Amino acid sequence: MNFWTMENLKALLGGGWLARGDAPELSGLSIDTRTLRPRQVFLALKGERTDGHAYLADAVAAGAGLLVIDDARAMPAGGFGRAVGVIQVANTGAALLKLGAAYRRTLENTRVIAVGGSNGKTTTVRLVHAALTGSLRGSHSPKSFNNAVGVPLTLLAAKRTDQYLICEVGTNAPGEIAPLAEAIEPDVAVITSIGREHLEGLGSLEGVIREEVTLLKGLREGGVAVLNADAPRLVEAARPIVAAQKGTILTFGFSDAADLRITRCGVSGRGTEFTLNDRHELRLPIPGTHNATNGAAAVAVARRLGVDHAVIEAGLAGASGAPMRMEREDAAGVRFVNDAYNANPESMLAAIETFGAIARGGDSAAGGRVVVMLGDMLELGEQSAGAHREVGRAVAGCGWIDLAVFVGPMMGLASDEARAALGEKRVAALANLDGERPSRAAELLRAGDLVLLKGSRGTGMERVLDAVRAREPARLEPKPAGGPDR
Repeated sequence: MNFWTMENLKALLGGGWLARGDAPELSGLSIDTRTLRPRQVFLALKGERTDGHAYLADAVAAGAGLLVIDDARAMPAGGFGRAVGVIQVANTGAALLKLGAAYRRTLENTRVIAVGGSNGKTTTVRLVHAALTGSLRGSHSPKSFNNAVGVPLTLLAAKRTDQYLICEVGTNAPGEIAPLAEAIEPDVAVITSIGREHLEGLGSLEGVIREEVTLLKGLREGGVAVLNADAPRLVEAARPIVAAQKGTILTFGFSDAADLRITRCGVSGRGTEFTLNDRHELRLPIPGTHNATNGAAAVAVARRLGVDHAVIEAGLAGASGAPMRMEREDAAGVRFVNDAYNANPESMLAAIETFGAIARGGDSAAGGRVVVMLGDMLELGEQSAGAHREVGRAVAGCGWIDLAVFVGPMMGLASDEARAALGEKRVAALANLDGERPSRAAELLRAGDLVLLKGSRGTGMERVLDAVRAREPARLEPKPAGGPDR
């Protein structure tokens, strides 16, 4: 039976017909009229910034065969004619997840892989894809499509001929992963790491573990949980859940207890080289000890799917990193390591460590300085102050840093810690990057500098890079670091 028929979709969604339409078969689903193709379903989502119900006429003009809405007031008095079907449901967000779950159940010849964890999800998705694609045909989550919208869109975009599908799964609060896991029903579930993420909602490290392991409750019977052995509390919490699914656990990491143990790891500006179980040498074009663990997770998944090691090795060597994750970019003579997509304490400390390896490897130009620009880590709740001071102490212990720029009110606490060790001339602070402040931050840089950008998504640390680009082709001139601006 074709999934994409009017009657099948109506049976899955329930709701009521406002117009039946005459399209015999449909062809996929979109929530964006700018990318909608003829005969697709247009599902009108209500978001924080826009409401899809305002674009129903645009969807019809683009050739939509079916509209799924939850607000009948958005319909014009005369409807849209006989060519377009319209189904009204109680909630289009819930309808989207329901459709994604139903479509996943049609992917009987596709091994579905879910990737969760506190850090490294998007990078691991790309590494798993790189490890598999030399031997198998499949697809993966675009960008960071890891929530109640992105996950069903990823499922619905899969082809039934795909041999694998990789879904990224994220969370901000308790209970968010469970419905996603239920929809995905993974054959393989990866938890990359456990760290202090979204503590405003998850409360504590124990809360993070409780939320992340719910991904494993969606495992299909006999499925595999691929877990970071460097988080032993995670592994212990996972055991009864995986046992209930009659599944198995495969671990990776630096721990002696890991099934795939990283026994050697070297990091440079060119990437990461690591060895598994003293036997298999692998290389990633992405720097970072933490990326060695992401790579090991990818190896575990690929082996489970029967991919030959030589294919895995070649795939990882040719992998590409995700945007704003240790991404190398040059502007106006300044060399950036852009890791500004997001941050929590563990990823912040890992970025500083990796950046140090790059800097010590001689990646800065002759006479250039080594600069870290660090923005607030958001949603840490009561642990925020202590976590930011911890980052400040870490920076204070890095004698190789020539200039540390801290951005945001909480990073002001970090600057106090760093200033005591590095001195006033090597530390600067900005209250935020609003208005003209990105340009002020750019003025602290000069040609030849090697710069790390890192912060939570809400801080927008990449705006410093944008400000430097705006000054091209001029070469930046040196400016004094200055004092705090809080």
